[in-house]
Amino acid sequence: MRIFTGDRVLWIIVAALAVISILVVYSSTAKMAYDAHAARTTSHFLKQQVMILTVSLGLMIAVHKINCRVYNHLAVPAYVLSVLLTAAVYFIGATTNGAARWIPIGPFQFQPSEALKVATVLFLARQLAGRQSKIDRIRIVPSWRFWTWRSSPAQRRIWREGTVPILLPVVLSCLVIFPAHTSSAVLVFAASWVMMLIGRVRIGELLKLVGWAAAGIVLIMALNLGRSETAEGRVSTWIHLWTRSQTEKPIEHLTDTERSMIAIHNGGILGKGAGQSDIRVEMIHPESDYAYAFFVEEYGIVLAAALLMLYLWIFFRAIEIFRRCGTAFPGLLVLGLALLITCQALLHIMVTVNLIPETGQTLPLISRGGSSVLFTTIALGMILSVSRQNDEQSHDTPKNESIYEK
Repeated sequence: MRIFTGDRVLWIIVAALAVISILVVYSSTAKMAYDAHAARTTSHFLKQQVMILTVSLGLMIAVHKINCRVYNHLAVPAYVLSVLLTAAVYFIGATTNGAARWIPIGPFQFQPSEALKVATVLFLARQLAGRQSKIDRIRIVPSWRFWTWRSSPAQRRIWREGTVPILLPVVLSCLVIFPAHTSSAVLVFAASWVMMLIGRVRIGELLKLVGWAAAGIVLIMALNLGRSETAEGRVSTWIHLWTRSQTEKPIEHLTDTERSMIAIHNGGILGKGAGQSDIRVEMIHPESDYAYAFFVEEYGIVLAAALLMLYLWIFFRAIEIFRRCGTAFPGLLVLGLALLITCQALLHIMVTVNLIPETGQTLPLISRGGSSVLFTTIALGMILSVSRQNDEQSHDTPKNESIYEK
């Protein structure tokens, strides 16, 4: 019996990212290891990351052996549990930098919002797949005239057929995640929007949804809800870095984004070499939030470009798997999960070169951490499960059926 089945290229990509993760975490945690208040060595963090990767990859192997129809049945309980756990964080979770994100479980910190991102894609794939025969006739966005929602039969139908089963779960996920991690909420919304587009939701409805989202953001910022103040500060800092000269700023006043750009500049074409980073002692989180900049400094732009290609390759492999799917659910699930992984990587990389404001997004499968690595491998396991079933031709429906057919 073969252990590694499904898309071979994806397995190679995962193995490459795992090796890079070990190299990055071992070298980037030097500051943490030599902190005067931490009696730990770099070996401690290396062993911790290897253990996390070993457990996660073992789970990934198990997940990819499960029939994707099982995931369809698990979508509702997984989504409900993830929402409840993410909401519970605000009452029982650990708070860092003004944001409650983790639930302490013994020596580990569990971040349920990572589970909710995957669960939202899983649930939305189920909802869209079950309505493919009529999806092009369903409206999902109700009228802005909220006083007509109960009195108008047409509005009640919109709520019953589209808003409640398709749109409301996505909105709920974003609202639950938003107070602690704004960029993750945006990531979930963007991935869900693209899934709806692929799932043949009417373009007019999707454009309305963008308008509602923009209005919601303006309202949240005006009322200073969630981490609006933090977000405004990061946007202001980002604009400041682009519009004012920074040449005379003392090094102690540099932001982490500026330090990351210095690291990229120092790395040059071929890098300074493994373990030779200078800027790691100046950055707050070189092992997580700025892992890509750290990688560029030590290994150079050439290998960093190759690393970027690995993340893009994940998405292209997902497209190939999607094309071979016989039914809607596995296809939508594969593309939704690949979007989460690839877009998170792109957000992380764009922050390091100051293309967008700081987000706090980790580099999937590479940055130090438990929950992010765990649920990234679960997502990849689900993608490989669909790929394996495509290879085994185990779908119940004929291969010539497409999600675009009624």
